[in-house]
Amino acid sequence: MKTVVLIPARYASTRYPGKPLATLRQKNGSEKSLIQMSYEAASQINGVSDVYVVTDDARIREASEAFGAQVIMTSPERENGTARVAEAVEVAQLDADLIVNFQGDAPLTPPWFVEDLIAAMKADKTAQMATPVLQCDAQTYAMFKEDRAAGRVGGTTAVFGAEGRAIYFSKEVLPYIDAGKVPSENIPVYHHVGVYAYRPEALKAYISWPECQLEKLEGLEQLRFLYNGVAVKCVEVEARGRLFWELNNPEDVARIEKVLAEQ
Repeated sequence: MKTVVLIPARYASTRYPGKPLATLRQKNGSEKSLIQMSYEAASQINGVSDVYVVTDDARIREASEAFGAQVIMTSPERENGTARVAEAVEVAQLDADLIVNFQGDAPLTPPWFVEDLIAAMKADKTAQMATPVLQCDAQTYAMFKEDRAAGRVGGTTAVFGAEGRAIYFSKEVLPYIDAGKVPSENIPVYHHVGVYAYRPEALKAYISWPECQLEKLEGLEQLRFLYNGVAVKCVEVEARGRLFWELNNPEDVARIEKVLAEQ
């Protein structure tokens, strides 16, 4: 199964303009841009034919080409990463059995998250798309609650049922747990890892559908699949002692740099 990884990156982020070019301090004291760190993380995934940065911005293209990335340019009209990836597949005429959308704001994504996702898609020929989910530990759950208490939109949670079929995704912390009933471990809240694996036909269908109301309200592109009756397969992955978090807001820079310093 030929698999390619695409990293959608846009400059005009509402919560964090210019986010792909934001720099993070590394363990050795040097700095790298977020897009370079994400590209390097994606390049560590086994079983992948090619990795591309997908953008509509010349500044991101230039920065990406400077560190050796292949870049596909797309229209600035694309409303989200999935639509940008779908356009890139058409523009570059990519011949692949599986397309992975690797988030450009998640350099802490370990390669085995994506490798497990690819393996799940290979094992389930009926799955049109899939995404990883990670059970929250106490630290991650506290970070979710801290963001919401401060009025910040942070990570996304996933609720799924039998055989990992997604029921809903939200930027709220779901399911709700009364403060006095939160367990110290095995917290039943799942962090949605913003990586997607699609079969080509699923991407074609996606861009043929208009945005749905839930997608617009939550700002979560995967809800368009659920709205149109396409099952989203949630693949549970293991942290293996590492903290996973995305760079959603400027406040997350310090969180990620702390993890980088400790790894």
